[in-house]
Amino acid sequence: MAQKPLFLERRSYRRRRVMDALRMLPFLCAFLWVVVPAMWPSGPETGSDTSLSGALWYLFSIWGLAITASFALWRRLSDGGDEAAESYERGQPR
Repeated sequence: MAQKPLFLERRSYRRRRVMDALRMLPFLCAFLWVVVPAMWPSGPETGSDTSLSGALWYLFSIWGLAITASFALWRRLSDGGDEAAESYERGQPR
C-alpha cells in the first residue's frame, strides 16, 4: 500500500516555524546575556576594559530587542492563526 506524500500547507508550515522561533528566543537571549559578556576582554593586561555603562547598555538593548522580537512573533502568530489551528485540530487542511 503506497502512502500519500506528506504535503504541508504553506500557512501551517510558516505558523509552525514562527512557533519554533518563539520557543528558541529565550535560549538566544540567555546566550546573548550570559555567554557574550563572558567573552568580553577585561583586566589591565588586555588594554580594553569594557565599561559598566557599556555593559548595561548592551544588556538592556538585548532585553529590549527580546521584548520587541517576542511581540512581533506573537503578532505574526496571532494574525489569522485561529482559523488555521481549528482546521488543523479537526483534521481538515485548509
